[in-house]
Amino acid sequence: MTEYQPDQQRYDGRMSYRYCGKSGLKLPEISLGFWQNFGGPSPTEQQRAIMYTAFDCGITHFDLANNYGPPFGNAELNAGKILRDLPRDELIISTKAGYNMWPGPYGEWGSRKYLLASLDQSLKRLDLDYVDIFYSHRFDPNTPMEETLGALHSAVQQGKSLYVGISSYDSQQTRQAAEICRTNGFSKILIHQPNYSLFNRWIEKELLGTVADEEMGVIAFCPLFQGLLTDKYLAGIPKGTRATMQNSPLRSEELSPETLSIVRHLNEIAQQRDQTLAQMALAWILRDPRITSVVCGASRPEQIQANCQAISNKHFSTDELQKIDAVLEPLTLPDSLWASE
Repeated sequence: MTEYQPDQQRYDGRMSYRYCGKSGLKLPEISLGFWQNFGGPSPTEQQRAIMYTAFDCGITHFDLANNYGPPFGNAELNAGKILRDLPRDELIISTKAGYNMWPGPYGEWGSRKYLLASLDQSLKRLDLDYVDIFYSHRFDPNTPMEETLGALHSAVQQGKSLYVGISSYDSQQTRQAAEICRTNGFSKILIHQPNYSLFNRWIEKELLGTVADEEMGVIAFCPLFQGLLTDKYLAGIPKGTRATMQNSPLRSEELSPETLSIVRHLNEIAQQRDQTLAQMALAWILRDPRITSVVCGASRPEQIQANCQAISNKHFSTDELQKIDAVLEPLTLPDSLWASE
C-alpha cells in the first residue's frame, strides 16, 4: 500500500469554512459523518479512501459517536487507525455519548457516570489524547440537565475535549441548557447537531431562532434523508439500497409513491440549477447563514467529491424557493428530532 500524502492544494478554495456560532472555530461547510459506513473488524481500503478523499477536498471535520459501527464502537476504532495518517492539528474530531452502549444502568443516557466513562472509551478507540467536540447525543428526561452539562464541562476541564455540544435537543431544552451553562459557569455550548433536511424541517419552527439567540453553531445531520434526496430513488426502489434492508432506517411511508413523486419533482428543480438532487439538498440547507455545516456520510470517495460541489451554488432565487416549497407542500412525513442511531 502506497503511503498517503495529503493533497498540497487542499486549502486552495475548493472548500469554504464558517465560524461556529460566536467562537473562533471554523468548520468546513461539508463535514464527513461516520454513522453508517465505518463498521467492521478493521479499516478497509474503501474507508481509507473515503477519509483521504475528504481531507484532500478540504473537509477537516470528522463526526463520530460511541455507538457508530456496526458493531458499536468500531467506527471509532477504524477511524482512529486511519487518523494516524493525517495531521491531527488540522482536524476537528467530534464524538458523542447518549445512546445505549453497554449492559446495566450506566450504559446510556446523560449521567455523569456514563458520559465521562464513554468519553474515556472513545479516546482509547480513537487513539487520541482529546477530541475537539464532545456532545450530549440526546436529551435525557430523567437526569438533571445540570448533571449532564456539568459532565461536559468536566471533559473540557480535564483536557479531554476542547468544546462541547448537544444533539437533538428541542428549542426549550436548548434555551434551558444555555442558561444552566451561564448560571453555573460551565463551558459554553458551542454547537447544536439537529436532524434537518428538505424532508425534515422541524428546526425552522423555533430551534434556528434559539441557536441564533444563544450564539451557537448548527451542523445538520441526515441532510439527504438517508439517501432519499439523491438520485437513488428517481426510478423507484432499487435492490441493495438502505430501503431494502431488514432494519431499514427509511420507513414505509417515506417510500410511498407520493413521496417518490416529490423526489422526482425536486430533481427537476435541481436539474434547472445544473445540480444533482443531492447537491441542491445540501445547498438548500447551507443557504441559511445560521447553519455552520452539514454532516454527510459516504460509501464511496466519489460521493464526497460530488457533495463538495454543492457549495459552488448556494444561492436560491425567490422563485426557486417558492417552487421547492410548493413541491414539498403535500409532504406528510412527521418531523422528527431523532435519527435511528
